[in-house]
Amino acid sequence: MSANAIKPLFTIAATAIGGRNGHTETADGLVKAELSTPKEMGGPGKAGASTPEHLFAAGYAACFVGALALVASQHKKDASKAKATCTVSIGPREGGGFGIAAKMHIEDRSLPAAELKALVAEAHEKICPYSHATRNNIDLVFDVVGA
Repeated sequence: MSANAIKPLFTIAATAIGGRNGHTETADGLVKAELSTPKEMGGPGKAGASTPEHLFAAGYAACFVGALALVASQHKKDASKAKATCTVSIGPREGGGFGIAAKMHIEDRSLPAAELKALVAEAHEKICPYSHATRNNIDLVFDVVGA
């Protein structure tokens, strides 16, 4: 087993039809999204429609705040009031094609700032699978606000 191999605990499939101007849905039907390319990218920007960046931002924020809570509990700390906001941008890359960048804003005013920063760093380095998947692949900035 390679260092990056996993033992699957949960697996879900999602299918997309029509690309950025189509529809995506998970196999169990729990996540369904109509998609539309934003006007800023030359698309129709349909009202009420989502983008892959919406889905990525929501998934990464949820996963990261969960990883943070786990790390905090391992250190006998409570990060249950932590809020993660992931902002995802898409744009052309210097080498051609498109790339994404992300900013993760973590806020928990119940923890001292230095303590929260240390917990965030550990969650990012050791626990969060989105962080593992994106490490050295996208520009990612953390903004951490504690007490």
